[in-house]
Amino acid sequence: MGGRTRGVRRGGVGRHLIVEMYECDPAALDSLDIVKSALLDAAVASNSTVIGFDFYRFKPHGISGYVLIAESHISIHTWPELGYAAVDVFTCGEHTDPWKGLEMLKDRLKAKKMTILEIARGVGVEEYAGYWHPADARAAHSA
Repeated sequence: MGGRTRGVRRGGVGRHLIVEMYECDPAALDSLDIVKSALLDAAVASNSTVIGFDFYRFKPHGISGYVLIAESHISIHTWPELGYAAVDVFTCGEHTDPWKGLEMLKDRLKAKKMTILEIARGVGVEEYAGYWHPADARAAHSA
């Protein structure tokens, strides 16, 4: 996954990776401990600050969970019976790298194939005519 742009240098406020993981290890996808540690380690790998997390294991199988980071979130929904996981890795700030977090998840869940959509979030928001400014900043912009 090398060669990707790092940080948010292309504008915007963050990068959002929407990921389809296929042919994952079904046992990993159904292990609360593995999924939880994989997401927490992905947050660290992406250089993000963990604020909180929550995970839920469904019966008979499957896990949904998220890690709330100061820079946004990392979330997952697993279907062990299909070897499939739906993943979001959304980070803001030039100090973060969502691709490093994704690499950690790919390794831990043993995904053999992935489809990835990267969205630059907030591109052009400051030029948007309806852009909201805090009350104290409005006076400076109108002066």
